[in-house]
Amino acid sequence: MSDDEARIRTLITHWAEAVHRGDLDRVLADHAQDIVMYDVPPPHEGIHGLDAYRASWPPFFVWQAQGACFDIESLDITAGPDVAYAHALLRCGTPEELAERPTLRLRLTLGLRKEDGRWLVSHEHHSFPHD
Repeated sequence: MSDDEARIRTLITHWAEAVHRGDLDRVLADHAQDIVMYDVPPPHEGIHGLDAYRASWPPFFVWQAQGACFDIESLDITAGPDVAYAHALLRCGTPEELAERPTLRLRLTLGLRKEDGRWLVSHEHHSFPHD
């Protein structure tokens, strides 16, 4: 694993831990000002910019406070000198939801770019399989 891949793995792992804790400042910490996120709930045209990204998290934290998990199961990273992408599967659901659908996983894809030697998430895409 390259140094960049290791840095990105740490960035993503810390982000997921911050999401699970509901730590909004840490969730935002390594995201670009011009982030674009396509999420499970609307808006279907996506969320554009760090302010909109910030505003999208409080409803998720309220839902997650019901005892939901947000745990990375697998994470793969490909990094070049100044751009990278990662894809992951996460256990994301309340105990009841996961008991009903134990194999359900959130799919996560991230696009990153290096700015001034620092990796930033510039794109996020979250989805669940349609069954």
